[in-house]
Amino acid sequence: MAKKQIKIETYRHSLAHIMALAVQELFPGTKFGIGPAIENGFYYDFDFEKVKVINAKRKTQNAKQQLKTQNLSLDDLVKIEKKMRELLKKNLKFEKKIISKSEAKKLFKNQPYKLELIKKFAEDGPRQIRPQQVSIYSSGDFIDLCKGPHARSTKDIRPDSFKLTKIAGAYWKGDEKNKMLTRIYGIAFKTKKELDDYLTQQKEAEKRDHRILGQKLDLFHIDENVGPGLILWHPKGAILKKIIEDYILNEYLNNGYQLVSSPHIAKIKIWETSGHTDFYKKNMFPVMHLSEIIGGDEKDDYQIKPMNCPFHIFIYKQKTKSYRDLPIRWTEIGTVYRYEKSGTLHGLTRVRVISQDDAHIFCTPDQLEKELVATLNLVKKILKTFGFKDYQIFLSTRPEKYVGNLKIWEKATNSLKIALEKSKLNYKIDPGE
Repeated sequence: MAKKQIKIETYRHSLAHIMALAVQELFPGTKFGIGPAIENGFYYDFDFEKVKVINAKRKTQNAKQQLKTQNLSLDDLVKIEKKMRELLKKNLKFEKKIISKSEAKKLFKNQPYKLELIKKFAEDGPRQIRPQQVSIYSSGDFIDLCKGPHARSTKDIRPDSFKLTKIAGAYWKGDEKNKMLTRIYGIAFKTKKELDDYLTQQKEAEKRDHRILGQKLDLFHIDENVGPGLILWHPKGAILKKIIEDYILNEYLNNGYQLVSSPHIAKIKIWETSGHTDFYKKNMFPVMHLSEIIGGDEKDDYQIKPMNCPFHIFIYKQKTKSYRDLPIRWTEIGTVYRYEKSGTLHGLTRVRVISQDDAHIFCTPDQLEKELVATLNLVKKILKTFGFKDYQIFLSTRPEKYVGNLKIWEKATNSLKIALEKSKLNYKIDPGE
């Protein structure tokens, strides 16, 4: 009988457990978070506070400090990786067992993060359908709260098919109010060749990393004294940025758009009316309470803008329009401010200040399809100019919480579908987004 192939996600998740077992053996006392499979690999979150150091070379005069907080180094990654390879050769089984929640609480009594997950399971959903049992997996001496699946044994995993790549900080459950844990990342493929090919590809990509090129070409930099996610454009970079902006604006103007401009702050009331404070508050900078800051008669609270949309609406509302005035197309290179968590910031691709070529079209329902086709053609032209040929298109549908008339939503969604089909573009439906 042919050997059953393991899904790559299962393969990677199994390696996450083996990494946890290796850490448990090397650093007794470690507290365990979660360890899922991810694209191209896996990770596991660990709490190394108050771990017991067993490496003889580390038993120095600094041992007391090491016992308090264990900071991993790249050397530790090498040791963990070596231990993982040793464990993989032992043909350890991945064994599943279903136990009651009370048993699970006893089993994980010294693992606070697992106990928190068990408690969450106990509180989820209506009482009558809450699961009263949980599944655990054991591999060697490591036991984890896990629904699986996993490989049958470590014999199914090649010791030369993975590599630990980096150490990072990660808040428990992704919430910055929680404790910062140590996250160890690994990459994994079914064969050594696939792994080597990926590593070669990554090395080539690193040479083209825009953050490195930005420094080498003297275009921009990010200074922690200024703040994370805030870009400082150098003369060469600022000129390049202006050339791009000029090209974009000229394309808009040549396609019937008019230029508008809006302020960087506004009264908080307009963001409440637009719904931004309800839906995007976590990604907005704090409100400026002028009465508290400067006193006097200032009673209004202000918000630095996360989007340009409400301003364009106010310009439209400034005077009465006739249907003969439509369609109206407005655009601006509007700078907006978003509070992105520090851990999500990445070069120029994830920042806290961004300038958008932001446009709004005011039209009648009958004009909608034609305007959408024209918009898609303009977007395709601009993407092509900058060399983007391989991209995915998603059509987002109405969410559970929405504003406006249901018939208008249906009209808008159908118009999007028709415009995509007329433009001969392949797309996927993204429900509720």
